[in-house]
Amino acid sequence: MDGSFSSFMRGCHDERDSVIMHGMSDPAALRPLLAIETSCDDTACAILAYDGTILAEGVLSQNDHAILGGVVPEIAARAHLDALPALVQSVLAKASLTLADIDTFAGTTGPGLIGGLIVGSSYAKGLALALGRPFIAVNHIEGHVLTARLPALDANLQFPFLTMLVSGGHCQCISVEKTGQYIRLGGTIDDAAGEAFDKVAKMLGLGWPGGPALEKLAAEGRDDAFALPRPLKGRKGCDFSFSGLKTAVSRLIEPQGSGALPRQFAADVAASFQRAVADVMADRAEHALAMAPHSTALVVAGGVAANRTLRSALEAVAERHDIPFIAPPLRLCTDNAVMIGWAALERLHAGEQPHEIDVAARPRWPLSERQPATALS
Repeated sequence: MDGSFSSFMRGCHDERDSVIMHGMSDPAALRPLLAIETSCDDTACAILAYDGTILAEGVLSQNDHAILGGVVPEIAARAHLDALPALVQSVLAKASLTLADIDTFAGTTGPGLIGGLIVGSSYAKGLALALGRPFIAVNHIEGHVLTARLPALDANLQFPFLTMLVSGGHCQCISVEKTGQYIRLGGTIDDAAGEAFDKVAKMLGLGWPGGPALEKLAAEGRDDAFALPRPLKGRKGCDFSFSGLKTAVSRLIEPQGSGALPRQFAADVAASFQRAVADVMADRAEHALAMAPHSTALVVAGGVAANRTLRSALEAVAERHDIPFIAPPLRLCTDNAVMIGWAALERLHAGEQPHEIDVAARPRWPLSERQPATALS
């Protein structure tokens, strides 16, 4: 350990002693938790009070991947490493806090890109270890699933509820029975919805990430212009499949040749594709609610949840079942550290203990596996 870092950490310990002397570490006070999220290409940090109040948050999105048409794991991991120190200090400054004021640290430990997970969780664990604070390993999916219960959303969401997670890497129907108890009712058997959006957007010459651009283009088109398939619609259960739909779009575009597509044609394809996805999602939601009829609400989470056509289709399903439809604001649907901090707090409120410092980052971590693995397991 170099001298400058040793001096920095000694300063933190000295500052912590000063805070304790002034009574700011009283459990009845804020007891702030700092969370870090680095599971893909967004570097995020947030500080929450013990009651879930968001004290400060920040997200840095990586732009280099657009040139390459997708996230490059090694580049993403290095970018996280470069960005984290300044981002953490920035978020602390926004909250008018120092590291010595932080009571608990949390970090996304899986699932996701292993390089980014190692960088972010190791950074959070390092701070916890140096300051003698507890660390909580958080499942990225659990973060998305519990977001709708954030006090800031004022949804008063009670267990059990149904969450549809739709993002670039995940597409699942999950019955959220209580904190730590989740039933996976169905999921994608090939491409996730967000992945399909990005791939179709690329076919249309819209670049990456393609979801927002495709939605904007679709507004200019007719959603009944082309009869695209609705994979698994009407089938038993609530699994998803978007590979066949993506292939159908590819075959539709192929006769146009390799040049730029006519604007109206591209808009009609985008609108027809978007409508097909929304129809499938609505059908799957109907089946999921039939499998979990005790659900108090239908929640949508993940980056694709920002799509207005998809939201409208799912909202109509909720209305038919006479239950609330809850969609967090966009900044809390995409990857963020607020959701990681809140998931950690939910665990603490449920009486769970922090994790050992040797918990290992893991690219796959099913919600059914409650505890993370250690580095030696």
